[in-house]
Parts: sequence; C-alpha cells; structure tokens
Amino acid sequence: MPRQPVLDERKQAKKRRFNPRTRGDYFWGYLMIAPTVLGLLVFSIWPVFQTLYFSFTSWGSFGNYEWTGTDNYKAMFADPMFWMALRNTFIYTCVTIPCAIALSIVAAVLLNQKIRGVTLYRTLYFLPVVTMPSAVAMVWKWLYNADYGLINYLLGAIGIKGPSWLTDPDIALYSMVIVAVWAAIGNNMVIFLSGLQGIPVSYYEAAAIDGAGSFKNFIFITLPLLTPTIFFVTIISLIGAFQVFDLVFMMIGPNSIVIEQTQSVVFLFYKNAFMLNNKGYAAAIAMVLFVIILLVTIVQMKLQKKWVHYS
Repeated sequence: MPRQPVLDERKQAKKRRFNPRTRGDYFWGYLMIAPTVLGLLVFSIWPVFQTLYFSFTSWGSFGNYEWTGTDNYKAMFADPMFWMALRNTFIYTCVTIPCAIALSIVAAVLLNQKIRGVTLYRTLYFLPVVTMPSAVAMVWKWLYNADYGLINYLLGAIGIKGPSWLTDPDIALYSMVIVAVWAAIGNNMVIFLSGLQGIPVSYYEAAAIDGAGSFKNFIFITLPLLTPTIFFVTIISLIGAFQVFDLVFMMIGPNSIVIEQTQSVVFLFYKNAFMLNNKGYAAAIAMVLFVIILLVTIVQMKLQKKWVHYS
C-alpha cells in the first residue's frame, strides 16, 4: 500500500519533466551552460587524455612521434633528476603550506578586530595577490642579491655577513619558500576573514560569561569553527604548491648553478618539453604529477572527516 503514493509522485514528476514548458526550460538551461561545458571539454578534459597518450610516445625534431610504450615512465623513474625535483617539490610544499596558513590565520584574526585603519592594512596585505608573479620574483631577486641586495645591505649594517640567498644550494630552496609564504598570506587572509565573520558572535558572548579569555576563545571557538575554511585553503594551496614554476624560473633561472637543487617537477616538465624537445618524457612527468595531486587530494578528502567541524 505505501508504494502506490511513491509511484504516483514519480509519474507526476516524469510528466512535469517532459511537458513542453519544462522541455523548454531544460533546453535553455543546457544552452546557457554549453559554452562552459564545451570550454572544459576542449581546454581541460581533452588535454588530459591527449597528454596521457603522448606520455607513451617519443617525439622527433619536426613534431613527428611514435609509440614507445612505457619507455618514458621507465626512464623517468630511473632518472635521479626526477627524484630530486620531486624531493624539492615536496620540501617546498611541506614548508610553505603550514607556514602560510598559520601566518594567514594570525593576520586574519588581527585584522578582524575593530582597529583604526583596518581597511588600509587589509589592502597592504592583499597587494601581493594582485601583483604579477614575475614582478614579485624580480623584486625579491634584487632583495636577495648577495652583492648589492637590500637584505644583505641591512645585515651588513649590523655586522652580519649575508649569505648567497639564490646561489647557495643549502638555502636557495628556502629563499623561494619565504617569497611563496609572503605572497600567499594576502589571498589566504581574505578567505579566512570571510570564515571568521561567519562565526556567530553568540559563541564568544557565552564564553565571556564563563570567563574565557582571548587565547581560549581562539583555541576552543575560532579554530574549530574555522576548520572548514582551513580545509578549503589547504586544498587549493597544496595544488598550487605542487605546480610551482614561476619562482623557480624567474628567481633561480635555467642556467643557475643551483637549479638541480631547486627545480620543481613542473620546471622539469618545462625543461624537457620546451628546452630539450623531449615532449613524450615531459608528458609522462605531467601525468605522474597529476596522479600525485589527485591522490593527495583524495587523502585530504578522507581525512577531513576527522578534523573538520561543520557547525
């Protein structure tokens, strides 16, 4: 007996779906999203499958290629340069993301207060986001210059000999990390500000009645309710960190003596694809990076159930 109303509702829904007016709505709806879907298929989805196919080929000098099976993957996994680039990318990611997120949360909490000139401070923090990455890299390259850079000049003024920031293999990678953290704070801060402003004030009022101070409010109210925003920022930041290229190319350069100690996986892809004309090998690098990012994202989606709190 209970199934009859359900069947009737399904029949009515089917009739509504296929009446002339509803068909017209579906038609115009699909027509409106058709350019976006077509763009995704042509410029995003199809290149993935094309790159996958090219990763099993070897390219000649005139754009001709032939099927070579898994040779590119075998060569890649036996190439110490690939493992060095992968190591550099993981170090860059593992250091940059926690530092950038922690500093961004602190900046967002401070700029979420009713202080004088808060709009100006927010603008100043956000400026690196709207600045061209190449311009950021060139300015920091001048600041890091071992001979006439501003940082070493200031260190010399207090009697400290500044290091070779971009030519010392031990610190060149971490010099890029500093720039990446500085550039990421503004964008992350804006996202965290929106998350902070979505936390109900009543929680803090109840905590104040119980005698909780600012530190306890931050630990037991702000952080738990900010975890969905932290999760989102972590996802997009990890994807961006794994794809780092501009800082390596602009600050270190292909001809630097420390390029092997600082090159990322994407830079290795660029070098093979556009400098060495080894496009099949480069496609294999791109596919491995795609799989790594996909796996890391899946792991994050699974683990977020343990630490993300949705109010």
